[in-house]
Amino acid sequence: MDHDSKADVLKRLAYVEGHLKSVRRMIEEDTYCVDVLKQMYAVRRGIEKAEAKMLDGHLHHCVLEAVEEGRQEEVFSELLELYEMANR
Repeated sequence: MDHDSKADVLKRLAYVEGHLKSVRRMIEEDTYCVDVLKQMYAVRRGIEKAEAKMLDGHLHHCVLEAVEEGRQEEVFSELLELYEMANR
């Protein structure tokens, strides 16, 4: 992963980590369910953005490199596996 993508993903994960701790605390303190759910949605969006950033980097760097090396089948299998996991 390139340096900028890595920094961005780590920043997003730190954000998610903080939000998740906040959600846990909210549940422990019996915070109104709707307020907790809103924060949980924010956690999910943060994870989705980190995933998108990683996938973008993977497609633009790792996949291109693998194709240039003749590993198309391997890459195709990995991408298909990711697609299937994302759509379960």
